[in-house]
Amino acid sequence: MNINELHKGKGQKLYQKARTIIPGGTQLLGKRAEMYLPEQWPSYYSKAKGCEIWDLNGRKFTDCSMVGIGTSVLGYSDPEVNAAVIGAVRNGSMTTLNPPEEVELAELLCDLHPWAEMVRYARTGGEVMAMTVRIARAATGRDKIAFCGYHGWHDWYISSNLAEDKALDGHLLPGLEPLGVPRGLKDTMLPFRFNHLEDLQHIISEHGQSLAAIVMEPCRDEGPAPGFLESVRNLATQVGAVLIFDEVTSGWRMATSGMHMIYGVYPDLVAFGKTMSNGIAMAAVIGRAEIMDFAQRTFISSSYWTERLGPTAAIATLTKHRRENIGQYLTEVGTQVQRAWKKIALQEGLIIKVSGIPPLASFSLEYDNKPALLTLFIQEMLDRKILASDRFYANFCHKERHLKQYFKALHEVFHILSDALLKDDVEARLRGPVKHMGFKRLT
Repeated sequence: MNINELHKGKGQKLYQKARTIIPGGTQLLGKRAEMYLPEQWPSYYSKAKGCEIWDLNGRKFTDCSMVGIGTSVLGYSDPEVNAAVIGAVRNGSMTTLNPPEEVELAELLCDLHPWAEMVRYARTGGEVMAMTVRIARAATGRDKIAFCGYHGWHDWYISSNLAEDKALDGHLLPGLEPLGVPRGLKDTMLPFRFNHLEDLQHIISEHGQSLAAIVMEPCRDEGPAPGFLESVRNLATQVGAVLIFDEVTSGWRMATSGMHMIYGVYPDLVAFGKTMSNGIAMAAVIGRAEIMDFAQRTFISSSYWTERLGPTAAIATLTKHRRENIGQYLTEVGTQVQRAWKKIALQEGLIIKVSGIPPLASFSLEYDNKPALLTLFIQEMLDRKILASDRFYANFCHKERHLKQYFKALHEVFHILSDALLKDDVEARLRGPVKHMGFKRLT
């Protein structure tokens, strides 16, 4: 069996079937095979442990990409989290009464973030971000939201892509079409660029008295410029807007807390998800009591926000995170990877841009045929039993042997990319279509 036939195994056959009965083939844009390696990506897993995944054909891969889309910071199937969750299942995951773990988790979250006084829960990042915006609008009696970055799929956010001229719909965040979003929400979302304080100052000069919230990630592809977050905090206070930090992705990466604690800038509300429960569905918003109290004055309620598994997994995850100083470990691993990208690219004559905080590292190959070049990279790394992309999200199970495997493959594959560029035959080396590129974030 040749390599092309090998990669078109059970996973690809199942994915092609899924596309006929599941719109988009999967529930998450970032898990579509077309976003990695069309017609070759394994697509489905049979089991996972640490930073290793077995596909439906029984092949084992080392995951050096986003590791569960950023959820599994301790590594897949962590034994401590598993034990806690299995215990919760045995004792009943959902009943007429509430699980006591949600009180314990609330106390833990406030202990880790002493400025916060109250907590509410959801189970996904998109849900919890919609919750924060509802709370902010309820607390202020205002409608408009100043924002930068990506914050989920709900109407409040995607309405940012509604334009006066329908031909411009989707222009702000290309790839996120506002189909089905009421046009009455047009002009409620006001975008600004990260680290461009002048953008936000202009918004406030025009809309300050109707601004319910300022929504942003404290960091992502880059850290905040000196004084930027402090200035945003001051502007929000001046106009009475609720400052919301979206830490669904950035939280629990470099410390056992949100990144805002490292920067020493305290918002009114913070949203967490993904990493706080190591792959079990869980999300939370924490904040100041006078703002959080509006969560019960408006209607925010859902049955499965009261199940037991999410809080149980979060307590186990955050307890181990703090005990093992996971943030420091992730930072060290991510720093090694970023240095390796730069060093090996330089050796092979590749033009590369490396960005992101170390635990959320990413790179960009700075060429006109970037999509095809990245597809070739993913294809060749897959041949070497590594799931790879232009991102490397560090986890506690990325140990020295995995990094050695990854760096060895990088040397080989970056050399192939350099040779393909020299011979101008990048696309000719592909065994399938060029990958799709995701939406462009407003940062």
